[in-house]
Amino acid sequence: MLRNIDLNEISDGNLYTSNDLVRADCGGCRGCSDCCRGMGTSILLDPYDMDQLSSGTGMQPDRLLGSAAELSVVDGIILPHLKMDPVRDCCPFLSEAGRCTVHAFRPGFCRLFPLGRLYENGSFSYFLQTKECKKTRRSKIRIKKWLDIPDLPRYEAYVCSWHYLLTDLEAHIEKNSDEAYQKQVSMYVLQTFYLTPYPEGSFYETFQKRYEACRKVFHLV
Repeated sequence: MLRNIDLNEISDGNLYTSNDLVRADCGGCRGCSDCCRGMGTSILLDPYDMDQLSSGTGMQPDRLLGSAAELSVVDGIILPHLKMDPVRDCCPFLSEAGRCTVHAFRPGFCRLFPLGRLYENGSFSYFLQTKECKKTRRSKIRIKKWLDIPDLPRYEAYVCSWHYLLTDLEAHIEKNSDEAYQKQVSMYVLQTFYLTPYPEGSFYETFQKRYEACRKVFHLV
């Protein structure tokens, strides 16, 4: 979540909005699946990702956590991430042919790659990572087309809310060194935002209600 990065080292040095063109289109990744392999615990799932994967695969969130995803501590909070196949060391949704089997409802981390987000002043900008994608002949594409997410402005507002909620929760638990309380916060987050299903077609509305309730529960201003 909280990372110290030097944009000049990992990007082209520019910041973008979703309306900007960037050289990110790798032509459908034909013949390459490197970014789906050896990712360890880095492909974090947010509540929208979990909802999309659950709907797309037909698996309830708790079943996903027992198979394709697992939990780890990220900046003091227990969060889910995709679990690499222990035999092939790749995403559990990568086919033997090296193709994504959940492409239509893939996680935001995957949609974004090779882009990243820089959060500041209550919002964020996109940046293009220049050393991550193995494809060297990428063409320009508008970011909103690359992401291919319905109602992108609403999604971006949700992404901001989720990010800054987590940073506030992280600051909150830092003030409370009791491990039992820290676990209580994590269990609340998991149960409220991940394991409790969202009514079909109302993710954003339901998330907002849970978001507001969470801030009240933990007295986050």
